[in-house]
Amino acid sequence: MSKMIACCGLVCSNCPTFLATKNDDDVAREKTAALYAKLYGFNLKPEEINCDGCLTTGGRQIGYCQTCGIKQCCGQKGLENCAYCTEQQQCEKIKSFHKFSPEAKSCFEALKKEIGTL
Repeated sequence: MSKMIACCGLVCSNCPTFLATKNDDDVAREKTAALYAKLYGFNLKPEEINCDGCLTTGGRQIGYCQTCGIKQCCGQKGLENCAYCTEQQQCEKIKSFHKFSPEAKSCFEALKKEIGTL
């Protein structure tokens, strides 16, 4: 499986929710729900741990990913990823998210370098 990189730089294909869904693994769903409760204070039931990735259309997405403003902006602009956006340097949505998720920022920066927008 190739990497699925969300608009923000998160690697969906590495996400515990995505992996639990892909493998239909209820034990992984339980562990992921507990992890999210501990790290983020999310109160999710294991059966709510289902996501087909941010780039899916019509598939399942978990919580925030369903309403993500970054993803919506990319869609409105017809972009595959924010790394292609000419306004990304000034974008408060992506800057704010990258403060929350340095891992996403790192992947995002690598993608920008790869496509030549860095």
